[in-house]
Amino acid sequence: MATTTRQAPVLPAPSGRAGFGRTLRSEFTKIGSVRSTYWTLLMLLAVSVGIGAAISAVVAGGWSQPPPPPPAPPDIYDATQVSLAGMLILGQLVIVVLGALVLSAEYSTAMIRTSLIAMPRRIVLYVAKAVTVAAAALAVSLATAFTAFYLGQALLARSHHSATLAGHGVLRAVIGTALYLTLCGLFAFAAAAIIRNTAGTITAMIGLLFVIPALVNWLPRSWQNDLVRWLPSSAARAISATVGGQDPHLFSPWGQLAVFAVYTAVLLVVGGILFRQRDA
Repeated sequence: MATTTRQAPVLPAPSGRAGFGRTLRSEFTKIGSVRSTYWTLLMLLAVSVGIGAAISAVVAGGWSQPPPPPPAPPDIYDATQVSLAGMLILGQLVIVVLGALVLSAEYSTAMIRTSLIAMPRRIVLYVAKAVTVAAAALAVSLATAFTAFYLGQALLARSHHSATLAGHGVLRAVIGTALYLTLCGLFAFAAAAIIRNTAGTITAMIGLLFVIPALVNWLPRSWQNDLVRWLPSSAARAISATVGGQDPHLFSPWGQLAVFAVYTAVLLVVGGILFRQRDA
């Protein structure tokens, strides 16, 4: 009786090391499959647009009553900044949560080990995660900024002090605010690579973006004038302003945003070094 020998299937030869493109697609799939991502981004849109619309409605109601209220004369009334106020008040906090969760959540659940098994080239994985955070934050921040601006200006139209994108510095303020929020997300992502804990990262970001600026206001005026331009949060005030003149104690709007960008880049480099050297 003849016997037949079954030959083992031939596996394809390895095609080389895993590349950045596949890792990036994997990270986009991963962030899109997590329910908290959708809730966080939806919260960013709802909070920023909602608060901006509420403030615009209140301001419009006050300005529609003759005579205009004394605290806000027309020469310093910034309709653009009013409509974007929701992004600057709470929107940056929401995007910080997203940036922190992308990496710290994997540490808390030990899923980072699985990610490193799939992609042992740590810097490639780290850069792919950073690009994913930046792309998601920028896309949603831009959509939120333009939505908040148009809705806010529609509400402010009856006050006869509304703004248009063709106005001086308006387009820069809208796009710059979205870029500021994107930097906030990357800043939190880099901090998560260093701290490796969600609560610790968010607490540190609240301290840097909210608490320290508040404490600086208690310092002598001369100290405030020297320190304010070096605060990360000062970029939000500078980039979103369109009227009233440039604060002499701040850099130009793009210069002030560049200060925050440098802080973010330095923190990203430090986070990448630690991500590569430390055990998961």
